[in-house]
Amino acid sequence: MKKALVVGSEGNIGKPLVTYLTKLGWEVIEADIKPGWQSSYYVADINHPIDLLPAFDSKPDVVFLLSAMVSRVTCEQASSLAISTNLSGINNVIQLCKRTSSKLVFFSTSEVYGPDCDPMDETNSNPNPNNRYGLSKYLGEKLVEYEVRSHGLQAVTIRPFMMYDENEDFGDFRSAMIRFASDLATQRPIQVHKGSARGWLHVSDATNAIERAAHLDKYSVINIGHPKVESMISLAEMIRNNLDASKSLITEVDLPTRMTGIKNPTLERQSNLLKVHPQVDLEQGVKMVCEKVVARIQNGELTRS
Repeated sequence: MKKALVVGSEGNIGKPLVTYLTKLGWEVIEADIKPGWQSSYYVADINHPIDLLPAFDSKPDVVFLLSAMVSRVTCEQASSLAISTNLSGINNVIQLCKRTSSKLVFFSTSEVYGPDCDPMDETNSNPNPNNRYGLSKYLGEKLVEYEVRSHGLQAVTIRPFMMYDENEDFGDFRSAMIRFASDLATQRPIQVHKGSARGWLHVSDATNAIERAAHLDKYSVINIGHPKVESMISLAEMIRNNLDASKSLITEVDLPTRMTGIKNPTLERQSNLLKVHPQVDLEQGVKMVCEKVVARIQNGELTRS
């Protein structure tokens, strides 16, 4: 049985990843900044690596590093925290991985590409992030690459594009999928960015890809996402139709600064290296999200932060 340490286990990707790894037979250790108590769970901030030492004492075979300072808006406002967490914090985990000879699966972001890469290709593009979040994660990638090249770290870098989960936390700063569904289901208006488009990868396909990355022998940077890129206005209409909401609730607005309008990734490495071909299409996924969101709202789960 292989042993995994998931750093960032309480996040919207971390939770389903822990469940998926456990289902596959991994022994899973969890770490997150969120307070809690359970077996094999450690409360730790990657900016303070001493609290991660007990988690590394068990010598995990693979460390999935999902913890980060995220959000284009938040990282611009809290710039010092963003740089500290997404560089120094990542470096802390890298050094601990080296001490225990653990392989690192580093969760980066599609924001590293910026708006001028089309398609967004791992080998041919020249990333030029247009926000501090993407920049800090790109520099984090470079830290990982340096340690692989110079100090023998075993690692893989994942660049996730839009992921979604019908069980994602509600809130104003969550993904567009869950925000659109929860707002329209409660007759709240939504704003859609003009000209924007994304591919949407269901969490079941995402966790499959992330787990498979742990089995690669050589360092690679790999986009993971869905090959069908859909305009955001089409996504909003799809959700509206599923919920039978009024067209008047949808308004198109200009794209905010420091945001990439269209994300069009190449996914050959996802197919060829990870052997992952997404199984959940967008229409099916939207239906799943809408049905679950309605049920959750009826159960009183909707809270806003």
